[in-house]
Amino acid sequence: MPIKNRFAELLPEIAAWRRDFHAHPELQFDLPRTSARVASLLRGFGVDQVVEGIGRSGVVAVIRGRKAGSGRVLGFRADMDALPIIEATGADYASTHAGKMHACGHDGHTSILLGAAKYLAETRNFDGTVVLIFQPAEEGGGGAKAMVEDGVLDRFGIQEVYGLHNNPGAPVGSFAIKEGPLLAAADFFEITVKGEGGHGAQPHVTADATLAGAAVVMALQQVVSRNIDPLQPVVLSVTGFATDTMAHNVIPDTARLTGTVRTFDVATKNRVRERMQAVAEATAQAYGATIAMDYVNGVLPTINAPEATGHAIAAAEAVAGRVDTTLEPSMGGEDFSEMLAQRPGAFILLGNGDSADLHHPKYDFNDEAIPAGCSWFAALAEQRMPITA
Repeated sequence: MPIKNRFAELLPEIAAWRRDFHAHPELQFDLPRTSARVASLLRGFGVDQVVEGIGRSGVVAVIRGRKAGSGRVLGFRADMDALPIIEATGADYASTHAGKMHACGHDGHTSILLGAAKYLAETRNFDGTVVLIFQPAEEGGGGAKAMVEDGVLDRFGIQEVYGLHNNPGAPVGSFAIKEGPLLAAADFFEITVKGEGGHGAQPHVTADATLAGAAVVMALQQVVSRNIDPLQPVVLSVTGFATDTMAHNVIPDTARLTGTVRTFDVATKNRVRERMQAVAEATAQAYGATIAMDYVNGVLPTINAPEATGHAIAAAEAVAGRVDTTLEPSMGGEDFSEMLAQRPGAFILLGNGDSADLHHPKYDFNDEAIPAGCSWFAALAEQRMPITA
């Protein structure tokens, strides 16, 4: 079964929704226009129920099949928020909100799930219930966790949960997935190095926080290579360095380091955190400084359940014929992991063609991928909950 003809027919309409979302990006939980537009469209499709304000600004819709004997309830999720990036695509539908941009394709994900909703509400060719989850704040805001804590999975009786993300560089409409770990846990840290500032001409009477901070950066680069099992994938990146003054003749009091840690294993993550604290403290002390470290546990690793991955592959094969299952795990993070930690499910990648990479000012979602994404959700519903005589 190729892409469903109905989605080819709907493509101009769905692409128009996508471009409207793209032109009006909103960040994290602050999605008044986006959430309202999603809810309005869903009601227009004639879904059975629309609930707003779950996880602060999330939207949930329920579509019941022509039969309900299976008792099965599937959750399909899309993210809605944009990024604080200045757009450089030059598109006719480019962002009208300065400094905000759909640079990760959430406008496409939302529109794909809306397209699937319209089709499923029209046909209802399944035995069970589909729950559509439109999530805020995927980009570092904890939106999935907020919706889970607000009871989205329990309240709607969701038994399995599925989601997709576009994949720049892969052929348009292709699919890639792997069982087990797919994306890493993403944690964040901030280290404040405290010294004793003074005149730039008299470093000998100071405790130079700049020098101490630079030494801490270099020392942290050895935590993974000399403290962690080389068979465990880990990334530790210091991504920011700032001092409390940039004056040419002043040695600053403090330096602030920021960064991220990516892991797949909880014990490994704890070991990295422990060694970071000890190494940073000892290194700073050697330069007469002290440190304070704030380590924030971010999203969990995204782990695809074996049986659910098989269902996701079967649906993708029905749409595209072939699915890439040789995908290597990525150290990127995705908060859909919060839902997968509570329910079996799977996360799949949808080819976006030869586009700029995610989070790039020239990135744009490829509308030609929409029919494949919509068809995958529809195939999942119809395959997992078939109507039998």
